[in-house]
Amino acid sequence: MDKLSAAVVNGNYQNPVLPMDFSDPDAVRVGEDYYLISSSFTYLPGVPVLHSRDLVHWERIGNCVERLPFDRYAEPAHGCGTWAPALRWHDGRFYAFIPLPDEGIFYTTATDPRGPWSELHCVKAASGWIDPCPLWDDDGSVYMAHAFANSRCGIKHKIQLSRLDPETLEVIDDGPIVFDGTLTQPTAEGPKMYKRDGWYYIFIPAGGVEYGWQTVLRSRNVLGPYEDRIVMHQGNAKTNGPHQGAWVDDPQGNDWFLHFQDRFELGRVVHLQPMCRHNGWPFIGLEQNGDGIGEPVDAWRCPQGEAVGGLTVSDTFPGGVPGLQWQWQANPQPEKWLRRGADGLHLVCGSAATIWRMPNMLSQMLPAADFTAEVKLSLTNAGAGAKTGVVIEGHTYSAIELCRSENGCLLRVLRGDVKESVLRGQVVPVSGALSEAEEVILAEKKLDMTEIAVTIKVTDARQVQYGVAAGGENTPLGAAQPITRATWTGARLGVYARGGTEADTADIAVFAVKF
Repeated sequence: MDKLSAAVVNGNYQNPVLPMDFSDPDAVRVGEDYYLISSSFTYLPGVPVLHSRDLVHWERIGNCVERLPFDRYAEPAHGCGTWAPALRWHDGRFYAFIPLPDEGIFYTTATDPRGPWSELHCVKAASGWIDPCPLWDDDGSVYMAHAFANSRCGIKHKIQLSRLDPETLEVIDDGPIVFDGTLTQPTAEGPKMYKRDGWYYIFIPAGGVEYGWQTVLRSRNVLGPYEDRIVMHQGNAKTNGPHQGAWVDDPQGNDWFLHFQDRFELGRVVHLQPMCRHNGWPFIGLEQNGDGIGEPVDAWRCPQGEAVGGLTVSDTFPGGVPGLQWQWQANPQPEKWLRRGADGLHLVCGSAATIWRMPNMLSQMLPAADFTAEVKLSLTNAGAGAKTGVVIEGHTYSAIELCRSENGCLLRVLRGDVKESVLRGQVVPVSGALSEAEEVILAEKKLDMTEIAVTIKVTDARQVQYGVAAGGENTPLGAAQPITRATWTGARLGVYARGGTEADTADIAVFAVKF
Protein backbone atom coordinates (compact mmCIF):
# COMPACT_ATOMS: atom_id res chain seq x y z
CA MET A 1 0.00 0.00 0.00
CA ASP A 2 1.67 3.21 -1.21
CA LYS A 3 -0.88 5.59 0.31
CA LEU A 4 -3.15 5.52 3.32
CA SER A 5 -6.88 6.09 2.74
CA ALA A 6 -10.12 5.62 4.63
CA ALA A 7 -11.74 2.21 4.34
CA VAL A 8 -15.00 1.91 2.38
CA VAL A 9 -17.17 -1.21 2.73
CA ASN A 10 -20.29 -1.71 0.57
CA GLY A 11 -20.55 2.02 -0.09
CA ASN A 12 -20.12 2.95 3.58
CA TYR A 13 -17.07 4.81 4.84
CA GLN A 14 -15.47 3.58 8.05
CA ASN A 15 -14.40 6.05 10.73
CA PRO A 16 -11.90 7.53 11.23
CA VAL A 17 -11.61 8.92 7.69
CA LEU A 18 -8.22 10.44 8.61
CA PRO A 19 -6.56 7.87 10.91
CA MET A 20 -3.62 10.16 11.68
CA ASP A 21 -2.92 13.07 14.03
CA PHE A 22 -4.60 15.92 12.14
CA SER A 23 -5.48 17.68 15.36
CA ASP A 24 -8.10 20.46 15.68
CA PRO A 25 -9.41 20.17 12.10
CA ASP A 26 -11.35 22.87 10.30
CA ALA A 27 -12.67 22.60 6.75
CA VAL A 28 -14.53 24.44 3.99
CA ARG A 29 -16.09 23.53 0.67
CA VAL A 30 -15.37 25.58 -2.45
CA GLY A 31 -17.42 24.31 -5.38
CA GLU A 32 -16.99 20.54 -5.43
CA ASP A 33 -13.70 20.58 -3.51
CA TYR A 34 -13.17 20.33 0.24
CA TYR A 35 -10.12 21.67 2.06
CA LEU A 36 -9.04 20.92 5.62
CA ILE A 37 -6.33 22.35 7.85
CA SER A 38 -5.11 21.34 11.30
CA SER A 39 -2.81 22.45 14.09
CA SER A 40 0.83 21.36 14.08
CA PHE A 41 2.48 23.17 17.03
CA THR A 42 6.22 23.52 16.27
CA TYR A 43 6.43 20.80 13.64
CA LEU A 44 7.23 22.83 10.52
CA PRO A 45 6.31 23.55 7.78
CA GLY A 46 3.01 23.64 9.62
CA VAL A 47 -0.76 23.91 9.53
CA PRO A 48 -1.07 21.23 6.83
CA VAL A 49 -3.59 21.64 4.01
CA LEU A 50 -5.56 18.61 2.78
CA HIS A 51 -7.89 18.24 -0.19
CA SER A 52 -10.85 15.93 -0.84
CA ARG A 53 -13.68 15.56 -3.34
CA ASP A 54 -15.91 13.36 -1.15
CA LEU A 55 -15.03 14.15 2.52
CA VAL A 56 -13.74 10.58 2.90
CA HIS A 57 -10.58 10.31 0.81
CA TRP A 58 -7.98 13.00 1.49
CA GLU A 59 -4.60 14.02 0.11
CA ARG A 60 -2.07 16.40 1.60
CA ILE A 61 -1.36 19.29 -0.78
CA GLY A 62 0.65 21.85 1.19
CA ASN A 63 1.13 23.87 4.36
CA CYS A 64 -0.11 27.29 5.44
CA VAL A 65 3.01 28.18 7.43
CA GLU A 66 6.58 27.66 6.26
CA ARG A 67 8.16 29.14 9.38
CA LEU A 68 7.19 31.13 12.47
CA PRO A 69 8.37 34.77 12.70
CA PHE A 70 9.88 34.56 16.19
CA ASP A 71 13.47 33.76 17.16
CA ARG A 72 12.46 31.24 19.84
CA TYR A 73 11.31 28.79 17.15
CA ALA A 74 14.85 28.30 15.88
CA GLU A 75 14.90 25.63 18.61
CA PRO A 76 12.22 23.08 19.53
CA ALA A 77 9.46 24.61 21.68
CA HIS A 78 7.32 21.53 22.20
CA GLY A 79 3.62 22.27 22.67
CA CYS A 80 3.87 25.90 21.57
CA GLY A 81 3.54 27.23 18.02
CA THR A 82 0.42 26.79 15.90
CA TRP A 83 -2.66 25.72 17.87
CA ALA A 84 -6.23 25.17 16.59
CA PRO A 85 -6.68 27.12 13.31
CA ALA A 86 -9.77 28.12 11.31
CA LEU A 87 -10.13 27.99 7.53
CA ARG A 88 -12.52 30.24 5.63
CA TRP A 89 -13.22 31.15 1.98
CA HIS A 90 -14.19 34.78 1.46
CA ASP A 91 -14.32 36.97 -1.65
CA GLY A 92 -12.17 34.66 -3.75
CA ARG A 93 -9.50 33.98 -1.14
CA PHE A 94 -8.71 31.39 1.51
CA TYR A 95 -8.05 32.70 5.01
CA ALA A 96 -6.36 30.64 7.73
CA PHE A 97 -6.61 32.17 11.21
CA ILE A 98 -3.88 30.69 13.39
CA PRO A 99 -3.24 31.14 17.12
CA LEU A 100 0.18 31.12 18.76
CA PRO A 101 -0.71 30.90 22.47
CA ASP A 102 2.30 32.94 23.60
CA GLU A 103 2.34 35.52 20.81
CA GLY A 104 -1.22 36.15 19.62
CA ILE A 105 -3.63 35.57 16.74
CA PHE A 106 -2.41 35.69 13.12
CA TYR A 107 -3.81 35.04 9.68
CA THR A 108 -2.42 34.04 6.30
CA THR A 109 -4.19 34.09 2.95
CA ALA A 110 -3.92 32.42 -0.46
CA THR A 111 -5.85 32.17 -3.72
CA ASP A 112 -4.60 28.60 -4.25
CA PRO A 113 -4.72 26.33 -1.17
CA ARG A 114 -1.56 24.60 -2.39
CA GLY A 115 0.20 27.92 -1.87
CA PRO A 116 1.94 30.16 -1.77
CA TRP A 117 0.40 31.45 1.45
CA SER A 118 1.17 34.98 2.60
CA GLU A 119 3.39 35.85 5.53
CA LEU A 120 1.60 35.78 8.86
CA HIS A 121 -0.28 39.00 9.66
CA CYS A 122 -0.98 39.88 13.29
CA VAL A 123 -4.67 40.12 14.22
CA LYS A 124 -4.03 40.61 17.95
CA ALA A 125 -0.81 40.44 19.95
CA ALA A 126 -1.84 38.65 23.14
CA SER A 127 -0.83 35.85 25.45
CA GLY A 128 -3.52 33.24 25.97
CA TRP A 129 -5.84 34.06 23.04
CA ILE A 130 -6.45 30.80 21.17
CA ASP A 131 -8.76 29.00 18.73
CA PRO A 132 -9.83 31.97 16.55
CA CYS A 133 -12.58 31.81 13.95
CA PRO A 134 -13.67 34.78 11.78
CA LEU A 135 -17.16 35.57 10.47
CA TRP A 136 -17.85 38.05 7.66
CA ASP A 137 -21.38 39.29 8.33
CA ASP A 138 -23.90 40.41 5.73
CA ASP A 139 -23.49 44.12 6.59
CA GLY A 140 -19.72 44.06 5.99
CA SER A 141 -18.79 43.72 9.66
CA VAL A 142 -16.17 41.14 10.60
CA TYR A 143 -16.09 39.30 13.92
CA MET A 144 -13.79 36.75 15.49
CA ALA A 145 -14.79 34.22 18.14
CA HIS A 146 -11.96 32.86 20.24
CA ALA A 147 -11.19 31.00 23.46
CA PHE A 148 -8.51 31.37 26.15
CA ALA A 149 -5.57 29.24 27.30
CA ASN A 150 -5.67 29.07 31.09
CA SER A 151 -1.97 28.16 31.16
CA ARG A 152 -1.11 31.53 29.58
CA CYS A 153 -3.65 34.04 30.88
CA GLY A 154 -5.55 32.39 33.74
CA ILE A 155 -8.89 32.44 31.85
CA LYS A 156 -10.82 29.28 31.01
CA HIS A 157 -14.26 28.07 29.88
CA LYS A 158 -15.09 31.37 28.11
CA ILE A 159 -15.73 32.47 24.51
CA GLN A 160 -15.10 36.07 23.49
CA LEU A 161 -16.37 37.82 20.35
CA SER A 162 -14.07 40.53 18.98
CA ARG A 163 -14.70 42.99 16.17
CA LEU A 164 -12.12 43.13 13.37
CA ASP A 165 -11.24 45.91 10.96
CA PRO A 166 -12.73 44.79 7.62
CA GLU A 167 -9.64 45.96 5.73
CA THR A 168 -6.72 44.93 7.97
CA LEU A 169 -8.52 42.17 9.92
CA GLU A 170 -6.88 43.48 13.08
CA VAL A 171 -8.85 43.55 16.33
CA ILE A 172 -10.42 46.97 16.88
CA ASP A 173 -12.58 45.97 19.85
CA ASP A 174 -11.85 43.05 22.17
CA GLY A 175 -15.60 42.67 22.58
CA PRO A 176 -17.78 40.87 25.10
CA ILE A 177 -17.61 37.41 26.59
CA VAL A 178 -20.59 35.87 24.79
CA PHE A 179 -20.47 32.55 26.63
CA ASP A 180 -19.24 31.39 30.04
CA GLY A 181 -19.31 27.61 30.37
CA THR A 182 -17.78 27.42 33.84
CA LEU A 183 -20.83 25.75 35.42
CA THR A 184 -22.40 23.81 32.55
CA GLN A 185 -19.84 23.58 29.71
CA PRO A 186 -16.38 23.44 31.34
CA THR A 187 -13.34 23.80 29.10
CA ALA A 188 -15.44 25.50 26.43
CA GLU A 189 -12.97 26.18 23.61
CA GLY A 190 -12.33 25.71 19.88
CA PRO A 191 -15.18 27.96 18.62
CA LYS A 192 -16.21 27.71 14.98
CA MET A 193 -18.66 30.41 13.88
CA TYR A 194 -21.34 30.26 11.15
CA LYS A 195 -24.44 32.14 10.01
CA ARG A 196 -27.35 30.19 8.55
CA ASP A 197 -30.98 31.21 7.99
CA GLY A 198 -30.72 34.23 10.27
CA TRP A 199 -29.11 32.26 13.11
CA TYR A 200 -25.59 32.83 14.40
CA TYR A 201 -24.05 29.53 15.47
CA ILE A 202 -20.89 28.97 17.48
CA PHE A 203 -19.81 25.33 17.68
CA ILE A 204 -17.72 24.69 20.81
CA PRO A 205 -16.24 21.48 22.17
CA ALA A 206 -16.45 21.24 25.95
CA GLY A 207 -15.64 18.82 28.74
CA GLY A 208 -12.02 18.25 27.76
CA VAL A 209 -10.29 16.59 24.84
CA GLU A 210 -10.30 12.97 25.99
CA TYR A 211 -13.88 12.55 27.19
CA GLY A 212 -15.75 15.75 26.29
CA TRP A 213 -18.62 16.49 23.93
CA GLN A 214 -19.75 18.87 21.19
CA THR A 215 -21.89 21.87 22.11
CA VAL A 216 -23.56 24.45 19.87
CA LEU A 217 -24.45 28.03 20.78
CA ARG A 218 -27.07 29.94 18.80
CA SER A 219 -28.51 33.45 18.74
CA ARG A 220 -30.42 35.77 16.41
CA ASN A 221 -28.00 38.56 17.42
CA VAL A 222 -24.28 38.24 16.74
CA LEU A 223 -23.49 39.60 20.22
CA GLY A 224 -25.99 37.32 21.93
CA PRO A 225 -27.44 36.28 24.23
CA TYR A 226 -26.62 32.74 23.12
CA GLU A 227 -28.50 29.56 24.00
CA ASP A 228 -26.49 26.36 24.29
CA ARG A 229 -27.22 22.71 23.63
CA ILE A 230 -25.11 19.53 23.60
CA VAL A 231 -25.53 18.09 20.09
CA MET A 232 -23.13 15.11 20.20
CA HIS A 233 -21.48 13.08 22.92
CA GLN A 234 -20.03 9.61 23.35
CA GLY A 235 -23.13 8.08 24.93
CA ASN A 236 -23.06 4.35 24.23
CA ALA A 237 -20.71 4.72 21.25
CA LYS A 238 -17.10 3.55 21.35
CA THR A 239 -15.69 6.88 20.10
CA ASN A 240 -14.48 8.84 23.13
CA GLY A 241 -14.67 12.60 23.36
CA PRO A 242 -16.16 13.53 19.97
CA HIS A 243 -14.63 16.96 19.83
CA GLN A 244 -13.66 20.08 17.93
CA GLY A 245 -14.35 20.22 14.22
CA ALA A 246 -16.05 21.73 11.19
CA TRP A 247 -19.57 21.97 9.77
CA VAL A 248 -19.56 21.60 5.98
CA ASP A 249 -22.29 21.03 3.43
CA ASP A 250 -22.04 19.14 0.17
CA PRO A 251 -23.25 20.23 -3.30
CA GLN A 252 -26.42 18.17 -2.80
CA GLY A 253 -27.38 20.21 0.29
CA ASN A 254 -26.49 17.63 2.95
CA ASP A 255 -24.74 18.69 6.14
CA TRP A 256 -21.69 16.93 7.61
CA PHE A 257 -19.42 17.38 10.61
CA LEU A 258 -15.69 16.60 10.72
CA HIS A 259 -14.25 16.26 14.22
CA PHE A 260 -11.37 14.68 16.06
CA GLN A 261 -11.12 11.85 18.54
CA ASP A 262 -8.16 11.64 20.92
CA ARG A 263 -6.51 8.26 20.38
CA PHE A 264 -3.77 9.04 22.91
CA GLU A 265 -0.43 7.72 21.58
CA LEU A 266 -1.77 7.73 18.01
CA GLY A 267 -2.89 11.36 18.33
CA ARG A 268 -6.14 13.05 17.35
CA VAL A 269 -7.72 11.24 14.41
CA VAL A 270 -10.53 12.70 12.28
CA HIS A 271 -14.07 11.31 11.98
CA LEU A 272 -16.90 12.27 9.63
CA GLN A 273 -20.46 12.44 11.00
CA PRO A 274 -23.83 12.93 9.30
CA MET A 275 -25.55 16.11 10.45
CA CYS A 276 -28.95 17.72 10.12
CA ARG A 277 -30.93 20.61 11.61
CA HIS A 278 -34.20 20.42 13.50
CA ASN A 279 -36.08 23.46 14.80
CA GLY A 280 -32.99 25.57 14.17
CA TRP A 281 -30.65 23.29 16.15
CA PRO A 282 -27.90 21.18 14.59
CA PHE A 283 -27.96 17.46 15.36
CA ILE A 284 -24.79 15.42 14.79
CA GLY A 285 -24.36 11.67 14.50
CA LEU A 286 -27.04 9.12 15.33
CA GLU A 287 -29.35 9.02 18.35
CA GLN A 288 -28.83 5.52 19.75
CA ASN A 289 -29.65 5.43 23.46
CA GLY A 290 -32.81 7.47 23.93
CA ASP A 291 -31.30 10.61 25.46
CA GLY A 292 -32.01 12.81 22.43
CA ILE A 293 -28.31 13.58 21.86
CA GLY A 294 -26.39 12.39 18.81
CA GLU A 295 -23.65 9.80 19.12
CA PRO A 296 -20.77 9.30 16.69
CA VAL A 297 -21.22 6.61 14.04
CA ASP A 298 -18.65 3.97 13.14
CA ALA A 299 -19.77 3.87 9.51
CA TRP A 300 -22.18 5.73 7.23
CA ARG A 301 -23.08 6.00 3.57
CA CYS A 302 -20.42 7.79 1.56
CA PRO A 303 -21.13 11.32 0.40
CA GLN A 304 -21.24 11.76 -3.34
CA GLY A 305 -17.97 12.74 -4.97
CA GLU A 306 -14.82 11.45 -6.58
CA ALA A 307 -12.34 9.47 -4.47
CA VAL A 308 -8.93 11.10 -4.85
CA GLY A 309 -5.50 11.08 -3.32
CA GLY A 310 -4.47 9.25 -0.21
CA LEU A 311 -1.91 10.08 2.45
CA THR A 312 1.71 9.40 1.51
CA VAL A 313 3.82 7.82 4.26
CA SER A 314 6.76 6.03 2.60
CA ASP A 315 9.46 8.03 0.82
CA THR A 316 12.44 7.56 -1.47
CA PHE A 317 13.22 11.29 -1.29
CA PRO A 318 13.54 12.08 -5.02
CA GLY A 319 16.20 14.71 -5.60
CA GLY A 320 17.06 14.60 -1.92
CA VAL A 321 13.83 16.39 -0.95
CA PRO A 322 11.52 15.04 1.79
CA GLY A 323 7.83 14.67 0.95
CA LEU A 324 5.00 16.78 2.36
CA GLN A 325 4.44 14.31 5.20
CA TRP A 326 7.73 15.31 6.85
CA GLN A 327 8.17 18.21 9.27
CA TRP A 328 11.14 19.61 11.14
CA GLN A 329 11.08 20.07 14.91
CA ALA A 330 11.69 23.84 14.66
CA ASN A 331 11.86 26.54 12.01
CA PRO A 332 13.25 24.84 8.90
CA GLN A 333 16.77 25.48 7.66
CA PRO A 334 16.90 23.01 4.78
CA GLU A 335 19.84 24.81 3.16
CA LYS A 336 21.83 24.00 6.32
CA TRP A 337 20.39 20.62 7.25
CA LEU A 338 20.14 18.88 3.86
CA ARG A 339 22.48 18.03 1.01
CA ARG A 340 20.28 17.93 -2.09
CA GLY A 341 20.95 16.25 -5.40
CA ALA A 342 20.89 12.47 -5.73
CA ASP A 343 17.79 10.57 -4.63
CA GLY A 344 17.65 9.66 -0.97
CA LEU A 345 17.76 11.80 2.13
CA HIS A 346 21.15 13.29 2.97
CA LEU A 347 21.04 14.75 6.49
CA VAL A 348 23.81 16.95 7.84
CA CYS A 349 24.81 15.93 11.35
CA GLY A 350 23.50 18.22 14.10
CA SER A 351 24.98 19.09 17.48
CA ALA A 352 22.04 18.78 19.90
CA ALA A 353 22.72 16.54 22.90
CA THR A 354 19.38 14.73 22.73
CA ILE A 355 16.90 13.88 20.01
CA TRP A 356 14.18 15.83 21.88
CA ARG A 357 16.22 19.03 21.49
CA MET A 358 17.22 18.59 17.83
CA PRO A 359 15.75 21.30 15.56
CA ASN A 360 16.87 19.25 12.55
CA MET A 361 15.02 16.07 13.49
CA LEU A 362 12.63 15.24 10.63
CA SER A 363 9.40 13.50 11.60
CA GLN A 364 5.86 12.65 10.58
CA MET A 365 2.69 11.50 12.34
CA LEU A 366 2.32 7.84 13.23
CA PRO A 367 0.59 6.45 10.12
CA ALA A 368 -1.43 3.80 11.98
CA ALA A 369 -1.68 1.94 15.25
CA ASP A 370 -0.04 -1.16 13.71
CA PHE A 371 2.64 -0.99 11.04
CA THR A 372 6.19 -1.94 10.18
CA ALA A 373 8.87 0.20 8.59
CA GLU A 374 12.21 -0.56 7.01
CA VAL A 375 14.78 2.21 6.75
CA LYS A 376 18.16 2.00 5.04
CA LEU A 377 20.75 3.98 7.01
CA SER A 378 24.29 4.81 5.91
CA LEU A 379 27.27 6.60 7.45
CA THR A 380 29.56 5.96 4.49
CA ASN A 381 29.89 9.74 4.01
CA ALA A 382 30.52 10.49 7.68
CA GLY A 383 33.46 10.21 10.03
CA ALA A 384 33.96 9.08 13.60
CA GLY A 385 31.35 10.38 16.06
CA ALA A 386 28.53 10.62 13.51
CA LYS A 387 25.20 8.96 14.27
CA THR A 388 21.93 8.46 12.42
CA GLY A 389 18.74 6.74 13.41
CA VAL A 390 15.01 6.20 13.42
CA VAL A 391 13.02 7.37 16.43
CA ILE A 392 9.52 7.00 17.85
CA GLU A 393 9.35 10.27 19.76
CA GLY A 394 7.14 11.13 22.71
CA HIS A 395 7.70 12.05 26.35
CA THR A 396 9.34 8.65 26.61
CA TYR A 397 11.02 7.95 23.30
CA SER A 398 13.27 5.32 21.79
CA ALA A 399 15.43 4.96 18.71
CA ILE A 400 17.60 2.57 16.77
CA GLU A 401 20.86 4.39 15.95
CA LEU A 402 23.82 3.65 13.71
CA CYS A 403 27.03 5.07 15.24
CA ARG A 404 30.44 5.40 13.59
CA SER A 405 33.69 5.28 15.55
CA GLU A 406 37.39 5.01 14.72
CA ASN A 407 37.10 1.24 14.94
CA GLY A 408 33.95 0.69 12.87
CA CYS A 409 30.23 1.01 13.52
CA LEU A 410 27.81 0.11 16.27
CA LEU A 411 24.05 -0.31 16.16
CA ARG A 412 22.27 0.79 19.32
CA VAL A 413 18.80 0.95 20.79
CA LEU A 414 18.40 3.88 23.15
CA ARG A 415 15.66 5.34 25.28
CA GLY A 416 15.01 8.96 26.29
CA ASP A 417 12.82 10.35 29.05
CA VAL A 418 11.71 13.97 28.90
CA LYS A 419 11.86 16.02 32.08
CA GLU A 420 9.08 18.65 32.22
CA SER A 421 6.55 20.04 34.68
CA VAL A 422 3.53 17.74 34.82
CA LEU A 423 -0.01 18.70 35.85
CA ARG A 424 -2.81 16.12 36.03
CA GLY A 425 -0.87 13.79 33.76
CA GLN A 426 -0.44 16.37 31.00
CA VAL A 427 2.80 18.14 30.19
CA VAL A 428 2.20 21.87 30.43
CA PRO A 429 4.59 23.88 28.26
CA VAL A 430 5.74 27.09 29.91
CA SER A 431 6.44 30.07 27.68
CA GLY A 432 10.16 30.32 27.01
CA ALA A 433 11.04 27.21 29.03
CA LEU A 434 13.24 24.51 27.51
CA SER A 435 12.43 20.89 28.24
CA GLU A 436 15.31 18.45 28.45
CA ALA A 437 15.67 14.69 28.18
CA GLU A 438 17.99 11.99 29.46
CA GLU A 439 19.05 9.19 27.10
CA VAL A 440 20.36 5.72 28.00
CA ILE A 441 21.64 2.88 25.79
CA LEU A 442 19.58 -0.30 26.09
CA ALA A 443 21.17 -2.65 23.54
CA GLU A 444 24.22 -2.63 21.29
CA LYS A 445 25.61 -4.63 18.36
CA LYS A 446 28.98 -4.33 16.60
CA LEU A 447 28.95 -4.08 12.81
CA ASP A 448 31.54 -4.54 10.07
CA MET A 449 29.70 -2.19 7.69
CA THR A 450 28.78 1.49 7.47
CA GLU A 451 25.25 0.95 6.17
CA ILE A 452 22.39 -1.22 7.30
CA ALA A 453 18.63 -1.75 6.92
CA VAL A 454 16.85 -1.38 10.24
CA THR A 455 13.26 -2.23 11.06
CA ILE A 456 10.65 -0.98 13.46
CA LYS A 457 7.41 -2.77 14.29
CA VAL A 458 4.71 -0.74 16.05
CA THR A 459 1.90 -2.61 17.80
CA ASP A 460 -1.38 -0.98 18.88
CA ALA A 461 0.49 2.37 19.02
CA ARG A 462 1.71 1.24 22.45
CA GLN A 463 5.09 -0.41 21.87
CA VAL A 464 7.82 -0.64 19.28
CA GLN A 465 10.28 -3.42 18.52
CA TYR A 466 13.52 -2.48 16.75
CA GLY A 467 15.50 -4.87 14.61
CA VAL A 468 17.86 -5.53 11.70
CA ALA A 469 16.72 -6.65 8.23
CA ALA A 470 19.03 -8.98 6.31
CA GLY A 471 18.40 -11.71 3.75
CA GLY A 472 14.66 -11.44 4.12
CA GLU A 473 14.90 -12.03 7.86
CA ASN A 474 14.28 -9.57 10.70
CA THR A 475 16.38 -9.99 13.82
CA PRO A 476 15.16 -8.07 16.93
CA LEU A 477 17.62 -5.86 18.79
CA GLY A 478 16.82 -5.34 22.46
CA ALA A 479 13.40 -5.55 24.07
CA ALA A 480 10.21 -3.82 22.87
CA GLN A 481 9.96 -0.22 24.07
CA PRO A 482 6.92 1.78 25.21
CA ILE A 483 5.35 4.48 23.02
CA THR A 484 3.99 7.65 24.61
CA ARG A 485 2.38 10.81 23.31
CA ALA A 486 4.33 14.05 22.91
CA THR A 487 3.22 17.53 24.03
CA TRP A 488 -0.37 17.95 22.74
CA THR A 489 0.32 15.44 19.95
CA GLY A 490 0.56 11.73 19.45
CA ALA A 491 3.93 10.04 19.13
CA ARG A 492 6.04 10.97 16.10
CA LEU A 493 8.00 8.78 13.66
CA GLY A 494 11.30 10.44 12.78
CA VAL A 495 14.78 10.24 11.31
CA TYR A 496 17.84 12.24 12.31
CA ALA A 497 21.60 12.69 12.09
CA ARG A 498 23.83 14.01 14.89
CA GLY A 499 27.34 14.01 16.28
CA GLY A 500 30.43 14.24 14.10
CA THR A 501 30.90 17.52 12.25
CA GLU A 502 28.90 19.62 9.79
CA ALA A 503 30.94 18.00 7.04
CA ASP A 504 29.40 14.62 7.92
CA THR A 505 26.29 13.40 6.14
CA ALA A 506 23.99 10.53 7.03
CA ASP A 507 22.27 8.97 4.03
CA ILE A 508 18.80 7.38 4.07
CA ALA A 509 18.07 5.60 0.81
CA VAL A 510 14.49 4.55 1.46
CA PHE A 511 11.83 4.85 4.13
CA ALA A 512 9.29 2.08 3.48
CA VAL A 513 6.14 1.59 5.60
CA LYS A 514 3.82 -1.43 5.42
CA PHE A 515 0.47 -1.96 7.12
